[in-house]
Amino acid sequence: MIVKKQYYRAIQFRTLPFSDFYLFFIKDAFDKNPLLTNLLLDEFFSQILNEYQSSWRRAVIKAIEYGVPTPAFSTALSFFDGYRTERLPANLLQAQRDYFGAHTYERIDKPRGEFFHTNWTGRGGRVSSSTYSI
Repeated sequence: MIVKKQYYRAIQFRTLPFSDFYLFFIKDAFDKNPLLTNLLLDEFFSQILNEYQSSWRRAVIKAIEYGVPTPAFSTALSFFDGYRTERLPANLLQAQRDYFGAHTYERIDKPRGEFFHTNWTGRGGRVSSSTYSI
């Protein structure tokens, strides 16, 4: 981990409160890029999270095994996984909605904005979607 010189001594002797330590890096991230939309996109935070994610996962697993609630910690891990994943199981919801309610779905092998419906059961009427806005 790269630490600016003015914070090295405070960190070394643990005189800097934990929250101030990370606030420094948050401020530094936004000083470098005022248009930063998420700290996960900052090089420092991205590197730290990628380096320690296996430990983070083990901590959440142990908490679950021992029945210790960690709502913020485990939800943050879930958010991290969702943020760094292009396609998620939630995409399956489009197919389920189409099956149960003929809501149509987009295919990943077709241009965005092109919608499809599958007659899943072989029964029922025709369904189409002419307009849809996101």
